[in-house]
Amino acid sequence: MHIYANPARFLKLARPLTAWLGWAGAALIALALGVGLFAAPPDYLQGESVRIMYVHVPAAWLGMGGWTGIAVASAMQLVWRHPLAAVAGRALAVPGATFTAICLVTGSLWGRPTWGTYWEWDGRMTSMLVLLFLYIGYMALADAEREKGGEGRITAIFGLVGAINLPIIHYSVVWWNTLHQGQSISFIRRSSTIDPSMLWPLLGAALGFSLLFGAVVLMRMRAELARNKVEARMKRMARP
Repeated sequence: MHIYANPARFLKLARPLTAWLGWAGAALIALALGVGLFAAPPDYLQGESVRIMYVHVPAAWLGMGGWTGIAVASAMQLVWRHPLAAVAGRALAVPGATFTAICLVTGSLWGRPTWGTYWEWDGRMTSMLVLLFLYIGYMALADAEREKGGEGRITAIFGLVGAINLPIIHYSVVWWNTLHQGQSISFIRRSSTIDPSMLWPLLGAALGFSLLFGAVVLMRMRAELARNKVEARMKRMARP
């Protein structure tokens, strides 16, 4: 990663990669959702409402994945003082929070016909709501530190501490008695309880949303680097 510590070197790669990730992600999302919403069969228990999972599950993964990225960027900032780490952390926060909110909304819509309620204060739903609040707190703290001209170390520490919530989200369906269903896909054991006719569009949607997520993060990083460059130039011009 240190090879991209130079912003110019990073931008040289990020510019074409943003377009490739964005267009590939959009195409894959359209294909996967088309299959999932119109061609894949309904669930034998949940019926047509199961089609919400083609958005809900990728949103949940990316909500958690976004904070995982923030934690990694925070560690790189605190340990190696990587110059782009703070930029990456701030760039991850908004799309991560957005997908977390989408996860909560689609989960509530899915829960109403499945469980008979929009919301239940069980382990999985509550810990995901906590994740959304963590994102909001991270963004507020990052903006406050930036305005004061700080290096973002307090924000980075917050990013690392907030990662404690990730295993709670993951294992909440195991640790507590919950309405939320257990783990359906295990990449470690390479097993799934989902029928292949529904699994492949789900994985395609997850990959497509992930590519789009990456494109958004790169766009936000490029925008912040451009803003930093303009601010530095204006400061030099303002000197007597």
